[in-house]
Amino acid sequence: MIRIDMHVHSIYSDGTYTPDALACAAKARGLTFITLTDHDTTDGLLDFDIACRRHGIQSLNGVELSAEAPYTLHILGYRLKPGTRALERRLEFIREHRNQRNLEICRKLRGHGLDIVYADVAAEAHGFVIARPHIARALMKKGYVSSIGEAFAKYLSVGTPGYVQRERLTPRECIELIIEAGGLPVLAHPAQTKLTGKDFEDLICRLKDYGLWGIEAKYSKNSVYQNYDYMQEAKRFGLYPTAGSDFHGHPGQTIQLGIDVDENLLPWARLGLSI
Repeated sequence: MIRIDMHVHSIYSDGTYTPDALACAAKARGLTFITLTDHDTTDGLLDFDIACRRHGIQSLNGVELSAEAPYTLHILGYRLKPGTRALERRLEFIREHRNQRNLEICRKLRGHGLDIVYADVAAEAHGFVIARPHIARALMKKGYVSSIGEAFAKYLSVGTPGYVQRERLTPRECIELIIEAGGLPVLAHPAQTKLTGKDFEDLICRLKDYGLWGIEAKYSKNSVYQNYDYMQEAKRFGLYPTAGSDFHGHPGQTIQLGIDVDENLLPWARLGLSI
């Protein structure tokens, strides 16, 4: 068995750890390798690679994209070539729309009587991509909520006073952009789609037609039975199973870095890694 993590976030999106802190934590947790998959940005990858080399940890370039669907549908991209123009252009487009969304969320929250301005939120993001968890932390600092979970439940989720729909790419575009960047597209946390049976099968068949390479079969929030079921689904559809924690490092979060897997899980050479 080896310990890996193919799904972590840094301060460059909505995590709380710097790339160096992530590499240091990975070393302390005994990880063989780790992948940075920030939302809608590759800006932290160079710092992350340098930090991992310094701490003696293998790293892999990654990103996480949100796809348009009537349910949660995220696509991870691994082994990306840095600076691929088409991908970077679309990521910039998404970030611009995300910023407009954040401004609108703050406006709606103020309309609901909450003293939240964009500067409060930007301060939580340290100058990087601003996302809803940063708004949640601003709400916590103002004393409106006691946790990020409460902030989402009361103010930031669908049907709450501060919710604003965000711009997303189609599932096909997500996958094709990752492939064009030399990457390998993987369906993140499949349980979050809440699809089962034929509905889930239809989704996988459609994504595979677009070029899907793998399924995040082992995930920190899965039950043992879900891990097993998704491992079997990956095998049934001829996809590679991957493993990730979705670590953000938020205060109070119980998720730890690292997932224990069989060393024969993946074609490591194809990922550019030696195990």
